[in-house]
Formats: sequence, structure tokens, C-alpha cells
Amino acid sequence: MQNVLKAMATHAFKPMPSALTFDLVAKCSTTKARAATLKLPHGTVQTPLYMPVATQASLKGLTAEQLESVGCRLCLNNTYHLGLKPGQKVLDEIGGAHKLQGWNRNILTDSGGFQMVSLLELATVTEDGVRFLSPHDGTPMVLTPEASISLQNSIGSDILMQLDDVIVTTSQDYERMREAMYRSIRWLDRCIAAHKNPETQNLFCIIQGGLDLDMRRECCEEMAKRGTPGIAIGGLSGGEEKVSYCEVVDTCTRLLPEGKPRYVMGVGYPEDLLVSVALGADMFDCVWATRTARFGNAITFSGVLNLRQSTFSESLSPVDSTCTCPICLPAGAPYPLTSHAYDPENPDTPVGLGITRALIHHLAAKETAGAHLLTMHNVYWLLQMMHEAREAIVKGEFPGYVRKRFQWWYPEGVFPEWAVGALRAMGLDLYEK
Repeated sequence: MQNVLKAMATHAFKPMPSALTFDLVAKCSTTKARAATLKLPHGTVQTPLYMPVATQASLKGLTAEQLESVGCRLCLNNTYHLGLKPGQKVLDEIGGAHKLQGWNRNILTDSGGFQMVSLLELATVTEDGVRFLSPHDGTPMVLTPEASISLQNSIGSDILMQLDDVIVTTSQDYERMREAMYRSIRWLDRCIAAHKNPETQNLFCIIQGGLDLDMRRECCEEMAKRGTPGIAIGGLSGGEEKVSYCEVVDTCTRLLPEGKPRYVMGVGYPEDLLVSVALGADMFDCVWATRTARFGNAITFSGVLNLRQSTFSESLSPVDSTCTCPICLPAGAPYPLTSHAYDPENPDTPVGLGITRALIHHLAAKETAGAHLLTMHNVYWLLQMMHEAREAIVKGEFPGYVRKRFQWWYPEGVFPEWAVGALRAMGLDLYEK
């Protein structure tokens, strides 16, 4: 292994071509929060940014038009699932995932590496790649770094991820974790060599190393040398303590290049998003907002409400009185100027539906329409929160915005210790008046 490290240290890497520009607009003077403009092949997005997950080229319950209508400009597809169905041949014939799903905005594709954890009983990891059985028919299959990149080239995603060796963060097997970290570096080199469209698709590396901060530092150093257009922090949100999660994100963002987007994979709870922004991360994704909607749960300024509960059966209030999504706005109302989805060219377009909690309660247990409406609300809510966080960074008011949000979520004034500690380390005291 030492010989491998020496070879890595002496090798000169050529900067990769990039199909994105990342322009820093403002930085918080207290924390490491940043606001930036990220220009991608299918349009510009503003960071910090939450990305909804449309795993199989569809966000469950919403059409592409509905997803765009709530202000989404960058969503996720999953390489592993699209490779199984509809398959690479169909993707090549139709011209990629944008055409497949009727989505003219940006797409980020996961490489399929996460399935090593979620489908581990079906998978075997070797240096060549991942051997697994198709969950559809049991057919033996192999996902190599080259195959993952080839498939993502066929998908045509604006951001594609390297194939990485993912180990659950709670694993106590230090040597396996170390092996996975080094293998991820080697696989990155193979992904770079296999990438056919660097001028139109942006390859992101993925930092691994579990909860071991020294391994994370080493991986950051090695992967940053490769000069990928963006950098992801992977292998988290796997059941680790929040304190450990924050330590890893903080350690990585201190070492990563300032002029490139930083993407923390698999994060989507509101508190986690704001703390991670304070720790210096820019981009996030998670299935939680859409998955919890299918169980009747709505994200609101005061926390998560389960609208299946009988207490909401006669409530004529909007889902969230502070929300400006189509579900919560009065019927026929346009997006307000403060909305991330506000269109200055069409400021008076009616979008409000005037949906009440009572209607959601009625639908949630019986009709799929209830889940569809809550999905639209939850996705909009997180997109809007990140928009507000960005505005606060630009105005120099981010610490105050974070305190306000936590005070709403925890009105009794007792905040989670992990969040208090992580933010205090950034110079932000949640208890400060």
C-alpha cells in the first residue's frame, strides 16, 4: 500500500475539462456557509441547494411539469435502477434520460455505489467492480467503474458520480473501511479514463473513509488532485451519530477546494440541511421529503405534521400558514416575490390551489392524490428553505435565520445537543438572543 501511496503522490494529474461554472456570491462571516451560482448544461441553479430524488426517472407522484412548477431545476436519477430498467439500449435509442422523462432541466445521477450497502446480500465487491444478482430475475450482473460511467454517459446526466466502494459508516472493520477508501480512489481514476463526455457532463468524485477523520483527510487530498469539476462527501447518513456526521463534513469542507461545489450525499432533514450549510456544504439530496409524504406527513415551520391524524379532519387551515407552495397558497394566487419559484416574466400566473388540512386528511388514507399533494408541498418547502438560507447568507443574516428556524422547530427552547455543538464550533450559538 505504501508503494501505491508514493505513486499517487508523485503522479501529475491533468485538470479535467468542466461543463460547469461555480461562482461564489457571498460567504457567511460567522460560519462556513456559502452562496453561489452553479451554471450547468441544462440551466443555472443557486446554492445552497436541495435536490429531490427521482430514482427511476420519475419523482413518485409528480409529473416532470409539476416538479418544474414548484421551482426544481436539478433532480436525481439513479444509475443502478435505470441500468436495470429501461436499460442502456433504450436510453441510447431515445437519446438519454432527459428525453425519457420529458425533463429539460438538470439531472444528477448516482453511480450505483450506494446499492452496495442497501443490496449487500445480493452484491460482492472485488477490485474489478461489483458482482450482484438482478433483483428482477436473479441474473448475474457486474457493475464496474467503466460500466457505470458508460451508462451515465448514455443517461446524459449533467452531473455524474464516480463508482465508489461504499461501506456502512457504523462498520467496525477498520481494514475494510481503509480498503474501500483506497479502492474508491483507484476507481475514480478508472472513471476519469472511461468518461467520454467531459465537455458536456461533469464528473464528481466521492470522498470516502467512514468516520475516521484521518482517512477522510487522506481521501480529500488524493481526490482533490484529480481535478474533478465537483466533489461529493459520501458514505454518510448510514446510521452514524449526528456528532460524528458533523465532524466528517467539517473536516472535509476545510480541505476541499473553495472554488468547486461540495455535495453531501443522502441528507434531507431540515435541521441537518441548515447545519450542513453552516459547515460549508452546498448541495444535498434525500428521498425523505417524498417518502414521508406518502405516509401523510407534511413538513411545516413548526415541525412535521401527520395529517392522517383525526385532529386535522375538520381543519380548514392551509397545510403550513407560512408556506407559499401551490398547495398552501389561496386558490388562484400567484407565487409571491419571495418565492424561489417566482417568475418575473409571468408574475401573475395563478398557481394556488387553496388545499386545506381537512382535505389532505380525507385523501391521505384513501386516495393517492393526498400523497401527490403532500409530495409537491414537501419538495417545495425544502427548496424554499434553502432559498431563504441563501438569501440570508447574501444579506449577512445567516446566523439569525438559523436561530429563527430552530426556535420555530423547538419552541420550548431546548435544541438538539449535536446541532448546538456543531454550530457553536462554527461560531453560531443557538442560545444567543
